[in-house]
Formats: sequence, C-alpha cells, structure tokens
Amino acid sequence: MRPRDAATLIILRRRREVLLGRRNAQHVFMPHRYVFPGGRVDAGDARVACPVTLSRATQGQLQRSVTAPRAQALAMAAVRETFEETGFILGKRCSSPPQTRSPHWQPFFDTGHVPALDRLRYFARAITPPGMVRRFDARFFLCHERDLHGSLRGNGELTDLRWVPLDEVDTLPLAPITQLVLGLVRQGLDANTAASQQSALYRELAGRELIELHWEALKKP
Repeated sequence: MRPRDAATLIILRRRREVLLGRRNAQHVFMPHRYVFPGGRVDAGDARVACPVTLSRATQGQLQRSVTAPRAQALAMAAVRETFEETGFILGKRCSSPPQTRSPHWQPFFDTGHVPALDRLRYFARAITPPGMVRRFDARFFLCHERDLHGSLRGNGELTDLRWVPLDEVDTLPLAPITQLVLGLVRQGLDANTAASQQSALYRELAGRELIELHWEALKKP
C-alpha cells in the first residue's frame, strides 16, 4: 500500500504544553489514540491560492522531497485540518479573502483570514511502516499558540482536546511515532536532556519510520 500524503501540526503553548486530542472510536487507524491535529492532503489544498507563502527555510526543507506546489499543499493541509478539528485559525486577517469552490476551504475563508503559512516550521517527516491498515507520509509542522486565532472546539474527529504539559504526555495512550516526536520536541526544548540518539525508540524508528528531523524548528522565537 502506497502511503498517502498527510500533514500534522504541533502547537506549543509557552513552550511547556502541547495540544492533543483523542481519535474517536470510529477511526480504523489508531482509534482512541491521542494525536496532534492533522490529516491527509485534500485536492483543494493544492488548488486554493494563498497570498502568504512559506518561509524560505521551510520551503527549501520540504522541496528536498516534493515539488514547490506540493510543499505548499502540505502546509495548507496542516492549517485546514487544524481549523476543522480544533477551531483554531492559523491565519492573517484579510479584507478580501479568496473565493473558492472547495467545501473544505470556504469555511476557513469565511472567518476573514488567509492561512499564515509563514508561521509554520517544518519539524519532521514520518512514513507509516508496511503492514498497517492505513499508511501515511506525514509532515510534522510546528507553530506557537500565540499565532492562533479563535477558540478551542472540536468537530468530532478528535475528542478530549486539551493542552497537555510536555512532561505528562507519556501518561496518555500515544502511537509510537507520536510518542517519539513528542520526546524529540522535549529534548529539543531542553538542552539538559540526553541526546536523541540515546533513545531506544529513536534508534528503532529513525530511518525506518522517522525520515527527516529538523531541530532548528524549535529555536526561539
């Protein structure tokens, strides 16, 4: 089974908490697991125009594996999925947002915003290993809570949406790749932690499921 492109958004609050939600019981892939908001890339993500572009650094990192249009589609998917699943808007006010035929994008533009792709940082890429019921080629982006608009609300895709302290995430039922990414985020934010290469989970998944990692995404601001 060929992996499908997907995008995920890691949202940090005060560099001490992360937003997680629980996948509902109807999901075939990882039901009941806590994950970041995100999902697969939709056709509209590649067609909808966005006046705010990715930063040069993020664009360059993504284009090591995809074309420029696909890089933008991945980023757009992360913004759209986050809006749909959490109600949060990673966007900039626009007096005349684009009109679109995409039923997935019109609700976002109706808020009076366009996606703020320049606020996204590219942190990691992971590919679901063979043998799973679903396979995704997922890019993990990162942003900060201060860049968001709106209030937290769910659409049913994720339940129990909440801010979780980074030092408490291991108490939740997480997928292995989510657990690994969260561990790497903690390590990247704390200079006193052990190097990531010393993690057993990192050694197990790096190069097999974890394909790319960009520590610089965690640098301030």
